[in-house]
Amino acid sequence: MFDKAFLEKLAEYKKKWEDEAKEIPQNSRSRFMTISSDDVEILYGPESVDMSNYMDKIGFPGEFPYTRGVHKTMYRSKMWTMRQFSGMGSPKQTNERYHYLLKQGTNGLSVAFDLPTLMGYDSDSDRSLGEVGKCGVAVDTLADMETIFDGIDTSKISTSMTINAPASILLAMYIALSEKKGVPSNKLTGTLQNDILKEYIAQKEWIYPPEPSIRLITDMMQFCSDHVPGWNTISISGYHIREAGATAAQELAFTLADGFQYVESAIAAGQDVDVFAKRLSFFFNAHQDFFEEIAKYRAARRIWAKRMRYKYNAKKERSWLLRFHTQTAGCSLTAQQPENNLMRTAFQALSGVLGGTQSLHTNSMDETLALPSEKAVLLALRTQQIIMQETGVTNTIDPLAGSYFVEHMTDKIEAAAEAYFDEIERRGGVLQCIEEGYFQRELAKSAYRYQKEIENGERIIVGVNEYVMEEDIDIPVLRIDETVADNQVASLNKIKETRDNDKTKRTLEELTECAKGNGNTMKAILDCVRVYATEGEIVDAMRPVFGEYTEPPMF
Repeated sequence: MFDKAFLEKLAEYKKKWEDEAKEIPQNSRSRFMTISSDDVEILYGPESVDMSNYMDKIGFPGEFPYTRGVHKTMYRSKMWTMRQFSGMGSPKQTNERYHYLLKQGTNGLSVAFDLPTLMGYDSDSDRSLGEVGKCGVAVDTLADMETIFDGIDTSKISTSMTINAPASILLAMYIALSEKKGVPSNKLTGTLQNDILKEYIAQKEWIYPPEPSIRLITDMMQFCSDHVPGWNTISISGYHIREAGATAAQELAFTLADGFQYVESAIAAGQDVDVFAKRLSFFFNAHQDFFEEIAKYRAARRIWAKRMRYKYNAKKERSWLLRFHTQTAGCSLTAQQPENNLMRTAFQALSGVLGGTQSLHTNSMDETLALPSEKAVLLALRTQQIIMQETGVTNTIDPLAGSYFVEHMTDKIEAAAEAYFDEIERRGGVLQCIEEGYFQRELAKSAYRYQKEIENGERIIVGVNEYVMEEDIDIPVLRIDETVADNQVASLNKIKETRDNDKTKRTLEELTECAKGNGNTMKAILDCVRVYATEGEIVDAMRPVFGEYTEPPMF
């Protein structure tokens, strides 16, 4: 793009400029760095990027390697889906919040489940005590799912569910409730997080060991390819990896490495890459470093497209596309001066849009204190709507392309991710790295470095270690009443009393036998759900076959 003579002349001008700039007194900051602790140069120019192969590295939107976006016209033809992650207390309360959000203009639902549901325990389990409905909605049986989506047409709304270890069970419930509404499974659209590998790496909500967990995932992928073709079977999630302390490059590398593992597992199970790959999606964190985040999304698309095309031999264009949901960074929110979180979230959301996201969730300002109040969640939704309707950033595609800094960062993050892929392969692959604690140690080191930078004042967090105020935080906090748990247990007991328990027992036994053999577990789980078997019963039916996972000690 630039000839040699021009670059040599430019280098002379830049050297002169730098010498003059050094004479100007600098401010007191000791380092200028990204959120990932990488140094940032004072100026970037043509010499900072290699654009000699423009079409292979940057190209056009909607064309390989999709650096500039997965759709040719991006937001001019279709805006991103506005999903507000929500789930609270009882199924009835969650249903009320969903109807409120739909009236306010959200166009996609995202279900947050409580901790017992995430871990595969029923609300009446001893291990659920004190946690029922506290950080999301409690779901024990198909009856709860029916209540959550009462009055909502599942053929017309896209639903995302943040569930991992018991993901097959919750999807089965969604399919079954839609059947009862007269909506066939081939009309359903949505996304399941279902990323168990990142649980072992970062979030720690697992049930079974990795290998049987991956079998559940590949069984679901096959089932959905056959029966629920509009469903994204896995949202391969970097969000929680980032929340655990990852740098941008680590989030990207570890997330894509997990994605490659799922691809390889499905191929090994005999599935056609061009059938299942088009239903894989991703979930990334939008952290506070504006340009680094945009570069991360652009690099992600480029890496995924090249691997799917050249390594896994996917032939169809849809198989090369990395489509992703973005959520603003929960770990960046502060309990101090919580109104500042409104601004943090707006900037993070803007980076997701400029990075070409297909779906977006904006955190509420009070989420460091409790589940979001109605007012806070409305402000979070309005943040997206203002970005969409008032800022002008949707008028043109990838407006920061060609920025020397952004292109440099995109190349740099891509190179860092590729170096991690080499190291993961050298260590024996993703599963081996999980078992030996490689990912976990890398995250711990990055998190420790970041915290030390805050403590020694090298990194400023407004309201935390600079611009600190004495304040009384006057924000209404949503509290989940203890009666929610009592009512949920009472409802669960009633289901157990009124269902056909002989049929329930028989389907659970059939699930156990399926787990022992080579049958598709998703089909057997759906049979259990239809007769109102509980989530805990279904989990326990497979536990004797699959066992439980215990994380090895990390040092």
